[in-house]
Amino acid sequence: MAATIKDVASYAGFSIATVSRAINAPHTVSPIALEKVRAAIEVLQFRPNALGRQLRTERTGLIGVILPTLANPVFAESLQGIDDEASEAGYRLVLMTTQYDAVRERRAIETLREQRVDGVIMTVTDGNSNPLLDELEADSMPYVLAHNDTACRPSISVNNRRAARDGVRLLISQGHRNILMLAGSLAASDRARQRHLGYCDAMLEANLEPRAAIEVDFNTDRLATDTLERLTVGPDHPTALFCSNDLLAMMVMRGLRAAHFEVPRDMSILGFDGLPMGELLSPTLASICAPNRAIGAQAWQHLLAQIEAHLPTAENTGTDLFKYPRRGLTLQHVIRIGATIAPLQRTRDAAADMTDQSEPLKISPRGR
Repeated sequence: MAATIKDVASYAGFSIATVSRAINAPHTVSPIALEKVRAAIEVLQFRPNALGRQLRTERTGLIGVILPTLANPVFAESLQGIDDEASEAGYRLVLMTTQYDAVRERRAIETLREQRVDGVIMTVTDGNSNPLLDELEADSMPYVLAHNDTACRPSISVNNRRAARDGVRLLISQGHRNILMLAGSLAASDRARQRHLGYCDAMLEANLEPRAAIEVDFNTDRLATDTLERLTVGPDHPTALFCSNDLLAMMVMRGLRAAHFEVPRDMSILGFDGLPMGELLSPTLASICAPNRAIGAQAWQHLLAQIEAHLPTAENTGTDLFKYPRRGLTLQHVIRIGATIAPLQRTRDAAADMTDQSEPLKISPRGR
């Protein structure tokens, strides 16, 4: 007769619940207990039935990950951080993307719940007021937000408002006063909204008038003609741009080159995210850097703590232990001082010199 899990528990000297956790979530038991259980399994030649184990423990070893897109390396970096940690713990990831669409968010969450994932890590359009998250909490589904900057949900992020304020302060310290912000859709990203608030904070602090963000489609790969004209035509064009992410900053730099603007001589550029590829550009991209891989890794650690608290043991059913932490964790940002930012006076002097020496080229931004 084939050995049962009860036989393994008796041989190893542990409860059935401990043996179950050693099989399904080995990271949750001590090394000594794990060694004894594995030895008992080997001696008794116990071969657990995967489906039966899944039904008994209600654990699948699957983790859902919902991200806006993988086209932005920020989310790919975070995904790598999640996968490194989850794989080591014996979990597998099920990935879905939403393209910043709230309808697709709901569909993704419903799909993952149908797959009976043990928990979800996700970046959503709005981390504060979100009925989908309220539903997950009501059903005691473990989840953690990554990049959503909120104090009322389990979340891992940087302080987007403070980080943006620090970045715009840098532009102001370089003499820039006419500063605009470019962002994706504010309605589709609470991160973009927080970063615009930080821009406004820095401008008001310097007695400057903040302006509405220029919104750009998240899914486009080039600036619209009217947006580019707004940035480059006329004598009152901005001297510095704060872009809500690095990909947008790179897209702006390409558009400015097409308009015969030179960065930072004609315009300074500051991004947000700290993508490594920004350091490969010429000039290197100045950016507010977030620890994107660490955000993913920390999100996994917080999710794992929830899952472990929810695992049944001999002493309880697990259903009464699950508690959602109500405070988000913010990680530290840093500013990468790249070559896309220059003092305002120096850029004006350089432009004047170029205009005097190279009149036929007509590259001065004035009067476009």
